[in-house]
Amino acid sequence: MESETIDTVTCSRCSAVWQKNGTTNCWSGDPETAPPRPGNCPAGTCPELIQDAAGQMKGDAEDAKLAYVAARVEGLCYQPTPGSDAIVARWTRVEDTIALAKLMGYQKIGIATCIGMLDECDRLVSILKAQDLTPYSVCCKAGSLDKKEFGLKEEDKVRPGTFEPACNPIAQAEICNSIGTDMNIILGLCVGHDMLFNKYSKAPVTTLVVKDRVTGHNPIAVLYGQNFYYKRLQKQKMKVE
Repeated sequence: MESETIDTVTCSRCSAVWQKNGTTNCWSGDPETAPPRPGNCPAGTCPELIQDAAGQMKGDAEDAKLAYVAARVEGLCYQPTPGSDAIVARWTRVEDTIALAKLMGYQKIGIATCIGMLDECDRLVSILKAQDLTPYSVCCKAGSLDKKEFGLKEEDKVRPGTFEPACNPIAQAEICNSIGTDMNIILGLCVGHDMLFNKYSKAPVTTLVVKDRVTGHNPIAVLYGQNFYYKRLQKQKMKVE
């Protein structure tokens, strides 16, 4: 796929358009009544990239199949309300994940879990087994290697002066690769560790749980206006030290 140089894209600007019109240019199917595109809308600045990418989602290739099944799962997730024009969701993310696995014909399901979510992982394993899938779970601390082996200082540890094993997401990915998993699920890996797992996993990866210790692993809570953290992050720079 040919690459293009894009200065910037800011689809976030269409939030105001959505609030006003209940639709955006890319959501509306009628060019005559669609709201105008913002000046740096991807549809206007990189149409070739969009069309080339769309071409990869058509045909019989594995990526095309995954795109097709993902769209099917999205549709299956919703159902009409009798006597109303309302459409409501009926499936949780766990159910979406199971549906996609079954429609794709995936059997071996790898789970890259945080050690702090072993209970949740065990529950997920039970559900997947009940759905006739074969789960394999790999903990982030597998191998139990001290963080100092990776160049961290004692003061960098959560509890300085104690043995503290490092997360090893590359090992998690390679173990799943060695098993030959058909798809992998991330369950609460840290920021950065999830990136490495995605990078080294040979099988497609979906994230079921993202780690956010403050919000109970519900990071979108930070983005709502009434939330203290959202206001704080707008008013002052975050210090990382």
